[in-house]
Amino acid sequence: MCFLFSVLALGNCQWILQDSHTTASLRGIHSIGNGIAWASGTEGTILRTTDEGATWQRCTTPPDAEKLDFRGIQAFDQNTAIAMSSGKGDLSRLYKTTDACKTWKLLFTNPDKDGFWDAIQFSSNDHKLGALLGDPVKNIFVVMLTFDGGDKRERQTLNATEDINGESVFAASNSSLLNPLPGYRKFCTGGSGGPRVIKLGGGPSDTGKHTTGRFKWDAGLVTERLKSLKQRPSSGCFSMAENQSGVIVAVGGDYTNPNDYSYTAWTSAQGISSKADESFEFHLANYFPHGYRSSVAYDLTTKTWITVGPNGTDISRDDGRNWTALKPTAQDQPDSDKNWNALSLPFVVGPRGRIGKLNAKTLAP
Repeated sequence: MCFLFSVLALGNCQWILQDSHTTASLRGIHSIGNGIAWASGTEGTILRTTDEGATWQRCTTPPDAEKLDFRGIQAFDQNTAIAMSSGKGDLSRLYKTTDACKTWKLLFTNPDKDGFWDAIQFSSNDHKLGALLGDPVKNIFVVMLTFDGGDKRERQTLNATEDINGESVFAASNSSLLNPLPGYRKFCTGGSGGPRVIKLGGGPSDTGKHTTGRFKWDAGLVTERLKSLKQRPSSGCFSMAENQSGVIVAVGGDYTNPNDYSYTAWTSAQGISSKADESFEFHLANYFPHGYRSSVAYDLTTKTWITVGPNGTDISRDDGRNWTALKPTAQDQPDSDKNWNALSLPFVVGPRGRIGKLNAKTLAP
């Protein structure tokens, strides 16, 4: 069986299961390479590894965070990370560590009593540039931007262009938001209003000469409705990822009915322009993943898309047009493909402290 200590079997395993030393439900995972990754979850849980997951360190719990649900984690190096908790009102918070999680500083608490934070992402090109996404407050999605690595934030002003009618964002895996470049970002939604992808501009760069409210983008917000027969509070788009060619794949479904695989994946196929005000189009997959999927990622080495959820794992080699189930090998744990919440390759996390590491060699065609 493919546990980390089963050294002889590791070469044939798809997922190498690791010991997290926690039973918390893990929803946040961020791998930054060179064996460094951070994970987060319920009960104020934050984990850290610097040796490819051979050992996972249980971090000091941030102050007054013992009951918080950390749905998102963004790491900058082995010592520095920002953790985002999700919950109504002041249960949504940001904490930052700069000393390898020995201590934490509370950066920001949600000022909207009816708000709920869903995702936090920083640009891979410049770690000073980040965005925070939250559910609508007064019919307007909450987007906050930072230009200094998260220490200060300012709300981006968006117009309420239509009645969103029960539309919201899912905080399932911290991957409903894409923030690849300083000039634009995208996020996907769900709920009874139906799923869509929203693309918006990022505002001017920070020159230090502006005051609060400089990010006023009344124009440049473009939306694409995603085809779906499911328009329920529990259904929609849960995760997006973009590859180096600019192709974006989105996945989702209905988390209350994980075995229903209708309308659970979409692809941009030809990519999306980086211009904030230019239209774009997503297409339904031809063959869907085999159920609700909460996270998707792209493996550059094997040019494979991989998506995970509670009832299985699927892969696509044609930019999300067709998906096939990734079944465990004879050397894998029988359930190694199941009970996953979030991906940041090569790591995957799930309920009850479940952590795995992908053996990308097994994805080779």
